[in-house]
Amino acid sequence: MPKQTSTRRFALALLFGWLLSACHASFAAAEQNTFRLVVFGDSLTAGYRLPLEDAYPKVLEKTLRTRGHKVEVISASVSGDTSTGGLARLDWALNGKIDGVIVELGANDMLRGIDPDRTRAALDAIVTRIKAKGAKVLLAGMLAAPGMGKTYEDNFRNIYPALAKKHGVGLIPFFLEGVAGNKRLNLPDGIHPNPAGVHVMVGNSLPFVEKMLARASGAR
Repeated sequence: MPKQTSTRRFALALLFGWLLSACHASFAAAEQNTFRLVVFGDSLTAGYRLPLEDAYPKVLEKTLRTRGHKVEVISASVSGDTSTGGLARLDWALNGKIDGVIVELGANDMLRGIDPDRTRAALDAIVTRIKAKGAKVLLAGMLAAPGMGKTYEDNFRNIYPALAKKHGVGLIPFFLEGVAGNKRLNLPDGIHPNPAGVHVMVGNSLPFVEKMLARASGAR
């Protein structure tokens, strides 16, 4: 092989290696600047009977990116999950680098008539463990359905603001504001949001999510 050809190939190999390293460095930097937001909830955010693109996490991610936010929204929601069920799977659900978590649990506790004190304790532990990982927390507040009794309804409603105050985390007062009880925004079961309902939920939560992003950006 001529010496000139060998030298040229060696130079090209060095150039290729440099470009590959630069690409990896650029990708790593972009990934580091991307806010990784986990939606940790039940069927309301899992997208029950909806295409993946119409589920809350995907719609939220698309909306945030349209508004100029570098964010990746990851779904860690399981249909039918209760607050204690969420606590049991928390560690593997939040594996890896996590910057923020929307905790959307408790609706199934209410539907099953679980003692609000038990729900409060599980959510308290969830928030505590997420904060220990150094991630921001946003609580999605819930209300008890009519007919549960005033004592139960009051105790359940107070869970979310009390925990938000205790831990100093963000709170969406009522995650299903404008959606609950609205036939146009729910599936035929009257409980789970349809695509239009999901968009309302995203709109309701957007100011609180953007506030979380702003706080995280200011802390960097």
